[in-house]
Amino acid sequence: MSGPARTSRLAWGTTAAVVALGVAVAGSAAASPTAPTLDASAASHAELAQRWAPIHYQDVDQTGTNALGGRSDYIAAYDFDGDLDARNNWDNTADHPLAATAYYSVQETGSHWFVTYMFFHPRDWSDSLFDTEHENDAEGVMVAVQKDGSTFGVLRGAVTVAHTDFFSYTPAGSTWGAGAESLDGTLQLATSPHDGLPHPVTAQEAKGHGLKARPGYDIRGDGVVYHPAGRAEVPEHPDDRDVSYRLVDVHAPGGLWAQRAEGRLFASHGTFAGDRSGSCGDGGISCSQNAANAPWGWDDGDDGPGRGALATDPAGLSASYFRIPEPLDRTYVNNPY
Repeated sequence: MSGPARTSRLAWGTTAAVVALGVAVAGSAAASPTAPTLDASAASHAELAQRWAPIHYQDVDQTGTNALGGRSDYIAAYDFDGDLDARNNWDNTADHPLAATAYYSVQETGSHWFVTYMFFHPRDWSDSLFDTEHENDAEGVMVAVQKDGSTFGVLRGAVTVAHTDFFSYTPAGSTWGAGAESLDGTLQLATSPHDGLPHPVTAQEAKGHGLKARPGYDIRGDGVVYHPAGRAEVPEHPDDRDVSYRLVDVHAPGGLWAQRAEGRLFASHGTFAGDRSGSCGDGGISCSQNAANAPWGWDDGDDGPGRGALATDPAGLSASYFRIPEPLDRTYVNNPY
C-alpha cells in the first residue's frame, strides 16, 4: 500500500545521464582473462554504477525515543549536515534534510566489473533495552558483472553486508553457484519506472539497517522505496514509495576515500568516528562508540577474506564465495583502493 498523496519534494544534486539500451541480464559467452573484453562500447564506471544500482527498500519504524518519527531510518550523505564531523551526526539528524545519497566504487579486471554500493544512516538506533545504539551506520552490497562485449555486461552475483555478516546471492539464470560460502537466496530484479531497466532489489531493516537481497529483509508496514534516478530527494513522509537517490563516487576528488585520514570523520582506518553525545543510548541498553565502518572496513569475521576485501579485492572475495565456471581474471585494470 502506498502512502499519502505526493506533494512537492526536495531534490538535491543533478540528474545523471544513463545509457541503457539492450542490456542483457543473464546468459552470455564467457570472457577470457588472457583476452580482456575492453570493448569500445563499454560504459563508463559512473554509467555502470548507475545501471546496476539497486532499487532499495528501507523499512521504517516511527516509534521509539530515537526514531524521530521515521527520519532515523532515512538514508543520507555522510556529510548531510554540511561538515565532516561524524561525532555530531546523531544530534544533527533532526535538524537537516536527509537527501537520499548512496556511494559507489568500481573495480575492474579483464573479465569482470565489481561495483560496491554503500548506504549511510546517521543513526543506528533501538527501542529495546536488549540492544545497543550507535552514531553513524554504513552497510551495503557488492555486485559482480561479467564482461560479455555488451555495454553493461551480465549480472552474476552479489554479496550484502548485514552488520558483521555477509550474505551471497545470484540472480535467476546465473552461471555462478555456491563456493566456500552457501548461497543465501536469489537476487531478485525489478524494472525501474525511471529508466525501464531491471535492477537488483535490496532491502534494509529498520533501526539496525542490516542489508540483504529482498525479501531477506523487507518493508513491514511503513517504509521508503529508493530508486537510482540521479537526484537526491528527501522522502515526503515515512511511507514514500518513490524516492530518487543519487550516486556519489567514493573515490571522487575530496570524497570519502580522500578523507580517510580525517580525524573528525574516522576514528581509525575504515571506522567512522562516533561518540555517546545526545540521546544515543536512551532507546537501548547503551551507546557504542566508533561502531560503524566504511566499505574498506567491512568484515565478516567468520569468513576467509580479510577486513575490507569486499570493497578492496572483490574479485578475490568472489572467487572464494562463489563457484565460477567462466574464467575470472583477478588482475585489476582499475582498483582505486
